[in-house]
Amino acid sequence: MQTIQYPLLVETTLTRVIEAGSGPAVVFVHGLGARCDRWSGTVARIADAGYRAVTFDLPGHGLATKGAADAPADVPALARYLVTLLDLLGIEQAVLVGTSLGGHICAYAATLIPERVPGIMLVGALGIAPLSREAAEGIQRSVKATSLEEIRGKLNYVIADPTLVTEGLVHEEWRINNSPGANASFVRMGNYVVDGLERDYVASEVAALYPPDKIRLVWGAADKAVPVSIGEQCRDLLGGAPLLLIEGAGHAPYFEKPAAFDPPLLEFLAALY
Repeated sequence: MQTIQYPLLVETTLTRVIEAGSGPAVVFVHGLGARCDRWSGTVARIADAGYRAVTFDLPGHGLATKGAADAPADVPALARYLVTLLDLLGIEQAVLVGTSLGGHICAYAATLIPERVPGIMLVGALGIAPLSREAAEGIQRSVKATSLEEIRGKLNYVIADPTLVTEGLVHEEWRINNSPGANASFVRMGNYVVDGLERDYVASEVAALYPPDKIRLVWGAADKAVPVSIGEQCRDLLGGAPLLLIEGAGHAPYFEKPAAFDPPLLEFLAALY
């Protein structure tokens, strides 16, 4: 199905929305340093299956406003931003699917409006299992590294199949992550990961609100950025929520292995809706 994209003012920050289809809503949230068009193929395919599929750029990312000192830059504020976006798009209920820091944002948002979120899928997610300071500092360094070769190296680190790291992808990522205001946004969020993220973990709140069958955990079996051991900790903290490992995939299994990612997502949606 054809996707459409358009700008949308959410609070004081302009973002880009990509969506397709109609029916029950599914909202996809990207991670730190990424952007929403990584979900474009997923959006089109899930829309073809009978859903309204939506994704958007987080503030400071993609084509959204960058560098604004008052823009959301921590998980609670970004979760509220997500809720406001749902309101503006007239979405009364939505399954939330988030990857990496986007998983943390989705989980936090689900605790704010559980009556509107029938279930959550967390993909290589942060914010459930504790992150060591060493790992947090590694994320901070990574998000601030924006030279062309550093971008190439980061993409090869998070994507298991090197053939997917095309020159076009590298140069597009480099240009977007060096656009005006991007560095200031990444510095704020990288500092938050080190100094503030641990205040906002939501494992106990999610576990209290959502039984295991309303949660799905998906991990790339070759994920170096957030390894499978973190997924296993998430499973245990969330009462034994199902954990799916996708072979041959790194930190972005939805992008790397869509034929393995989409069917369990559709099965989960069918059970919820």
